[in-house]
Amino acid sequence: MDFDSERIFYSDQSLRAPPPKFTDPFAPLPPPNEEQENNPNRDPNNPTAAEDAKYNQEKLSRSNNVSANGDVEYSLSVIQRNFKEFIRNYQTNGVYIYRDALLQSVRRGRNALEISLSHLNEYDPMLLSLVMETPGSVMPVFEQGALDALKTFQLTSPTDPDDPESETPQLTVLPTDIHLTLSAPHLKPVDLRKITSTHVNKLIKTPGIVISATRIRSKARQVAIMCKGCSAHKKLKITDPYGTVKLPGRCPEGGSDADCGMSPYMVMPDECVYTDTQSLKLQEAPEMVPTGEMPRNILLAVDRNLVDRAKPGMRVSIIGVASLYKSNAGGKKNSSSVKQLYINVVGMMFESSGAGGIGDGLSFTPKEEEAFIGLSRRRDIYQILTNSIAPSIQGDYTKDIKKAIACQLMGGAAKKLPDGMRLRGDINLLLLGDPSTAKSQFLKFVEKVAPVGVYTSGKGSSAAGLTASVIKDSRGEFYLEGGAMVLADGGIVCIDEFDKMRPADRVAIHEAMEQQTISIAKAGITTVLNSRASVLAAANPIFGRYDDLRSAGENIDLMTTILSRFDLIFIVRDIRDEERDKAICRHVMGVHINAGDEAAGNVNGDNDDDDDETVAEKAAKVAENGGKLDIKTFKKFVQYVRSRCSPRLSEQASEVLASQYVKIRDDVRKRCSENGGDTAQVVPITVRQLEALVRLSESLAKMRLAAEVAAEDIAEALRLFRVATMAASETDSNNGQDLLAAANGPNRDDYEKAEKFLQSRVAVGTTVNKQKLIEEAVGMGQNANIIARVLRVFCKKGEFLEKSSGRTLKRVK
Repeated sequence: MDFDSERIFYSDQSLRAPPPKFTDPFAPLPPPNEEQENNPNRDPNNPTAAEDAKYNQEKLSRSNNVSANGDVEYSLSVIQRNFKEFIRNYQTNGVYIYRDALLQSVRRGRNALEISLSHLNEYDPMLLSLVMETPGSVMPVFEQGALDALKTFQLTSPTDPDDPESETPQLTVLPTDIHLTLSAPHLKPVDLRKITSTHVNKLIKTPGIVISATRIRSKARQVAIMCKGCSAHKKLKITDPYGTVKLPGRCPEGGSDADCGMSPYMVMPDECVYTDTQSLKLQEAPEMVPTGEMPRNILLAVDRNLVDRAKPGMRVSIIGVASLYKSNAGGKKNSSSVKQLYINVVGMMFESSGAGGIGDGLSFTPKEEEAFIGLSRRRDIYQILTNSIAPSIQGDYTKDIKKAIACQLMGGAAKKLPDGMRLRGDINLLLLGDPSTAKSQFLKFVEKVAPVGVYTSGKGSSAAGLTASVIKDSRGEFYLEGGAMVLADGGIVCIDEFDKMRPADRVAIHEAMEQQTISIAKAGITTVLNSRASVLAAANPIFGRYDDLRSAGENIDLMTTILSRFDLIFIVRDIRDEERDKAICRHVMGVHINAGDEAAGNVNGDNDDDDDETVAEKAAKVAENGGKLDIKTFKKFVQYVRSRCSPRLSEQASEVLASQYVKIRDDVRKRCSENGGDTAQVVPITVRQLEALVRLSESLAKMRLAAEVAAEDIAEALRLFRVATMAASETDSNNGQDLLAAANGPNRDDYEKAEKFLQSRVAVGTTVNKQKLIEEAVGMGQNANIIARVLRVFCKKGEFLEKSSGRTLKRVK
């Protein structure tokens, strides 16, 4: 490195002193020792701590300084020079990374430079300590040092006309300032709700979700004023993002107060220096909010190159300075001693790139990667993941649902076409059926395991709450605030009581489920937000329970447009069977008994906070011996698979899927023609279902971390599609015609008696009153419910025709 005579003393210390010396960088050095000072055998090239302290006293200027904790003060001019040398001299593998990055950024017109705190600590721990303790004072000095370094590049790196590639070409125009940002991937984050007054004026890192962003405003960074009496010019700097400047009451240039008068200054707008600013609102991640607590948020102030980078719904880690400002929201004047907390952002790292992608905020240890790769190579990985989903829920009907949820957690592969069109890779599931079939429990479990999980209820959700809303701030300006679909970008939205939503609110998520965007055109704001999330919805039939004698259209109170956007639709029925009921009772009792033992065992601690090494060990154990994955290991495995694998279909696999899809469509057409030629179905089979088969096949390949979809993946995807969506479609096509024939047991005779009674009582071509017909049947010993069901079946088969809004019936054949 290039050292000159003006280097600050602690730069020498960082190169010569042992590491323990910097445990407390602001502690005063020991006083000089006369015995060491007069020692003739001391090494002049290795000065002692006393000599360093003496050099410190001689070198540092006390005219313009900064103090971290009041013990030692450092000259701002020397700090600026030291940081300038850091920009000029820091290198990695023989490359001057910051010198090259600064020149490249200036040539592109960005005038910005990102500094890694780990590099700063490696070069000089004192610089890191200063920026951590007094960032408000040090950051402007660092920016001036970066600008000084750029000027030295101008002077020392001219273009060689004989060999232009040998030196850095000279810049034509020098910028007036450099925007310095910080990055710290390994800095310990502070939870948003744990930010207190002790963090004020300190550099902190906090993660969260951006839920709103204001418009970009131009704020004066340097105000130019002129005296109206003597025309004297003056410039005032504004460092606070939410602060203002107070004009001087008197002009010192006028000679006397009477010459210029009181309040003589006026602002010259054309001569002021402006900068772009924006306000963001950062909210806690849903999984970090304690049970029963409201999620907290904090205001962020970004400027220059950081504006318009974070959109609502993005997960970021903010590096900034915790500061205070006086808020006048609501028109009330707050006390000067009580102010609002905000963060002046000096660095921004994106933790998630959407669609389940993992950014710089999440990393995997080598042991974790080795364990996850070994887990994916097991032949029964599909069964292991299925058994790990909600182990407390058992039953034959839950096996296929668990397999579908495992596919949804893995997700398909999103694709971007050359024309810019994007094909979603997220899988949407709908669980429709009777109460008490564990639908809500599945949703709660998926919320915990998904990389980003948001749970909401249809009855308490509105269109604005699910998509985005326009909020009016204290200044009267409008800004966007993302809803559940935006906050779950890159994860799964769990919507319970989906059938209880208002139809207008359900229509609002049509675009979010297929195009995975949310278009907003309100209050003069026209924009598109990303909503790359899967939807797991649970709903009840229109009559509370699924009626086997009614068609799917009568049981499902959802439009075809919303049903076609679900890749798989499961109809969950509570079948009354003695053996099945006994098995469920034994399992439920066992769950309650074992839950009591586990609670007693976890009184003294909770195992949810295991470290990464424990996750790797658990994954390796399951990879070797089989078993079930716990929630934390399962979640980490899902994140790893989503970030590392993106399988594609082969030519042979695509031909198989295409032929199977054509066969399915042909079967549906034949069924519809046999039932009267009516091709309209509540559960449609369209091209979206073909894309659903592709996504299911890719998700199954992801479990094995395979690069290409195999034949068994296609076979399993087709099987899941047949037992889910096709089963619901066939129920709709049957229209209840075979339900009487399928009746067995003691009710079979009752159905046959009711059928014979109606056929003998009502002649072809006659019209009867429906209510009187039922009362007559009851008087003859028939069951009223069975008579009503048989009448509905006859209407479906076309033997009876309802008239007068269902009050009268006419037999037509």
